[in-house]
Amino acid sequence: MQVLLRYASAMLGKTYDSQVCSAARALELVGERWTLLLVRDALFGGARRFSDFQKSLGIATNILATRLDGLVEGGMMERRRYSRNPDLYVYLLTDKGREFVPVIIALTEWGDRWAAPDGKPVLYSHTVCGGEISQQLTCAGCGEVRDPAEVHARPGPGMPAEMAARMLSGHS
Repeated sequence: MQVLLRYASAMLGKTYDSQVCSAARALELVGERWTLLLVRDALFGGARRFSDFQKSLGIATNILATRLDGLVEGGMMERRRYSRNPDLYVYLLTDKGREFVPVIIALTEWGDRWAAPDGKPVLYSHTVCGGEISQQLTCAGCGEVRDPAEVHARPGPGMPAEMAARMLSGHS
């Protein structure tokens, strides 16, 4: 098993430093399954304490501690002490963490379509009017995207010129 893990690490690497891509950079912080579930439980499950996360996910305490530390270091959560002797903390989402809601909704909708044979296990609703929440692609120009095939990637202002030229020529 350790050989397989070392092989996967060598193949995938631990970081995406060579990628000039905001999605790859985001994966540095939230691209591991436990991390996504921790943010989901903080957003929608009321989890705040270490014990809340451990109980809801059944995650090993050493992995939980590492993932929570990563979310704190990455600015997605803030750790606040609520008790001394022993020191106990709550983990609160920052603005950065709360702005992850659309990602969770989009991933959930994809999972509802492709990985939920018995139907949607969770429904998200708007607290103000009660309507069901959905994540949609919208064009800033015309307001419509009828098919994901209508979406095209092009270089943005943060892409180095040599990479932009390769992207525009169709070579990676």
